[in-house]
Amino acid sequence: MFEKTGKITLLIVLIFASFAWGQKVEKQNRTTTPEFTFMQPRKLVDAPTAGLLPRGSFDFDIKIYPKGGAITTLDIGITNRLMIAISFGGENIIGEGEANWNPDMEFAVKYRLIHESYALPAFVVGYDGQGYGAYNDSLKRYTYKSKGFYAVLSKNYLVAEVPVGLHGGINYSLEKKDDKNADIFVGADVRFTDGWGLVLEYDLATNDDYSHNLYGQGYGYLNGGIQWIFSNKLSLEFDLKNIFKNRKGVSTLDREFRIIFFDFF
Repeated sequence: MFEKTGKITLLIVLIFASFAWGQKVEKQNRTTTPEFTFMQPRKLVDAPTAGLLPRGSFDFDIKIYPKGGAITTLDIGITNRLMIAISFGGENIIGEGEANWNPDMEFAVKYRLIHESYALPAFVVGYDGQGYGAYNDSLKRYTYKSKGFYAVLSKNYLVAEVPVGLHGGINYSLEKKDDKNADIFVGADVRFTDGWGLVLEYDLATNDDYSHNLYGQGYGYLNGGIQWIFSNKLSLEFDLKNIFKNRKGVSTLDREFRIIFFDFF
């Protein structure tokens, strides 16, 4: 486990490293690589898709959530089939008082087994250890569990000239002290031509044991967000989570803000 000073240092290094990389001179063949504007999202709100970063690229994802929380994630496209990530954060980072850091840095990996074709969806398998919200030491879990090991199918369509992506998957979280069941999630994304997009996901939360009456209440988690793709390098997103208020004592929705910076090495 990191000491407090080490955690603060790690967060600062990740932030400044991302902007330093963004200042590198682009290669001459950069115009032949995919643009951020037209790339499939790698994640909806919390649910992964079969989308990947292109080889030699990275994105720096900052998610700001209630109680002064923030998660910083660095995603790297290793090949056109393989992507890896590291993430770290905690609660009360924004605000007064001592920050409540997550217990560990988390890691993620995603590998595409099947590329999307006219007839077949893209198919990926992966692992993501990053959950969201407060960490419960006794149950060894986040408020919103990490996906853990997962498999996802994604297929894209044109509906009235508007790109629409449909996604569905199954996962098994290693945060299983309270519930060892697998989970199922589905979602969709829409990309409009003027740089705006919508994301929607529904997590059945079949691994969120509501019999203990601590977290899920049996309704599942419905999350949605609106994206503004400001440029080929920067995307901003506002999300509403837990629309069904699927947690004990919750009377309002979770509101989150997300910043994604994308570039090539």
